[in-house]
Amino acid sequence: MTPPQSQPPPAKKETKKKKQINLLRGWPAHSLLPATALRTASQRALSDPAVFEPGLEYGPDPGYEPLREALSKWLSAFYTFSSPFSPSSPSSPPPSKFNNNNNNNNSKYSHPPDPARLTITGGASQSVACVLQSFTDPALTRAVWMVAPCYFLACPIFADAGFADTGLGGRLRAVPEDEEGIDLGFLERGLRAVDGEWEASAGRKEEGGSGSGSGYKDPGPYRKIYRHVIYCVPSFANPSGKTMSLARREGLVRLAREFDALVVCDDVYDHLQWRSNTTLATTTTTSSSSSSPPPPSSPTKALLPRLVDIDLTLGASRFDPPSSSSSSSSSSSSLTFGHVVSNGSFSKLSGPGVRTGWTESTPAFAHGMSQTGSTRSGGAPSQLTATIVAEMLASGDLDAHIEGTLKPAYQRRHALLVAAIERCLVAPPLGARVRGWRSLVAKDGIASRGSVGAEEEYIFGGFFVWVSFDPESGIPPARAIADRCLAEENLMIGPGDLFEVHGDEASARFRHDMRFCFAWEDEADLVEGVERLARVIGRMVEEGKDGRVWVNEGGGDGGGGGGGQGNIDLMK
Repeated sequence: MTPPQSQPPPAKKETKKKKQINLLRGWPAHSLLPATALRTASQRALSDPAVFEPGLEYGPDPGYEPLREALSKWLSAFYTFSSPFSPSSPSSPPPSKFNNNNNNNNSKYSHPPDPARLTITGGASQSVACVLQSFTDPALTRAVWMVAPCYFLACPIFADAGFADTGLGGRLRAVPEDEEGIDLGFLERGLRAVDGEWEASAGRKEEGGSGSGSGYKDPGPYRKIYRHVIYCVPSFANPSGKTMSLARREGLVRLAREFDALVVCDDVYDHLQWRSNTTLATTTTTSSSSSSPPPPSSPTKALLPRLVDIDLTLGASRFDPPSSSSSSSSSSSSLTFGHVVSNGSFSKLSGPGVRTGWTESTPAFAHGMSQTGSTRSGGAPSQLTATIVAEMLASGDLDAHIEGTLKPAYQRRHALLVAAIERCLVAPPLGARVRGWRSLVAKDGIASRGSVGAEEEYIFGGFFVWVSFDPESGIPPARAIADRCLAEENLMIGPGDLFEVHGDEASARFRHDMRFCFAWEDEADLVEGVERLARVIGRMVEEGKDGRVWVNEGGGDGGGGGGGQGNIDLMK
């Protein structure tokens, strides 16, 4: 008897996996990298012995001098404010509580070029590590204060410098922000509390100066050890997109000078700014024709002074080493370390792989920075690429790339992303709120924080948009949404808990917030990514109505979801 032949199971229908859309990665798109300009600058640099001979050597401690000279002029021009501002100027908005540029408030913070204030670095992240090597000591520096939500990849840099949470009390402290930026009241209370605890545990009141007591490091005559470090991104912040108001900038510098704190400012997005308006932000589509009305022009100068400009204007503080009465003015100024360092980078302007940045500070601080041991031994960071960047500055190619390529592209991408968010996430039933995207308004004062309404012109910049959901709305936590987005839609987003300060998460939680980057993906994918996200949230809300409970609210180790720690190379 012939046994019955078994029938093969029906073939499963294969479903094509969707193209991945990554709204988490904070990189510039490949199409926006200035390869041609870099090639031209490289050819010029490597064809001239006067350039390539010093460029291929170790270089002076502060960095390649022609770049420092060109950069000092470039930065001074960008951060020089006319007096008074002209309301009709395309680069200057009329007064608001964010800029207060009447009564000459900004022009007093302009400074002439001075290469002595600059050092060339290997980029903003390497620069922070060098600052911590030279100007902090875990035995003497009491705390590191980070504006929250924070650029989370800065946390490991501070941890590596000895400020990790060891279980005996975190050294990284979160400081929340409101619509104007950092919460100065919260910060001041925290500074006073930590100082009180420190002095009580030491059993004595410290007398004047800084660096008293025993520490691990000898700052020598060229550096000092600060009691506190404050880390922030004042303009178009990563991740919130917010811009700190002038009043908050001035107040933060005053607090730093009162408590012997060093403010480390990542000023990496300042040159990427553009004008927009509510019409552009809600009507732009990927199919908009070239005949559409042109978007508003972009400012070509900074709208607000940097914190370092404010600090330089104020001069020496009581924590600077005293100078003798016989000191000349130049030697006296050499004792002024200041309380702010501006940390800049060409990564967002010419490409992250260029690995070249700068710091600007007082000349004394800059000299101390240049004496970091690894710099003195290994030579000036990015010496060869510094020659290439200097050629791009001298030729005008860098400015042309910023004004002709980067700002128009980011202006349009930002408008597309915000329009999609307004349509898919802000509109009922989800009711999300977009934070920070109109924090620097160009007319009619400060924009309403609600849904887009009357025509308002505002300034935005950087790479990121921050979105918040009402925790009581029934919408699941952002981490759970991110996991489902990756699993079901091949979409990566930045859940808010990723941007909590390591070791002090409880002080500022963001479990119902998300960060979106508009710099990496193409225009159509930005819109489709938001549409995919809305579909996932809609499905999860319906499941919640059936009694499902979302348990992964704590974030954990990331679990391979929309931005766990294992995906660090995708973030930035």
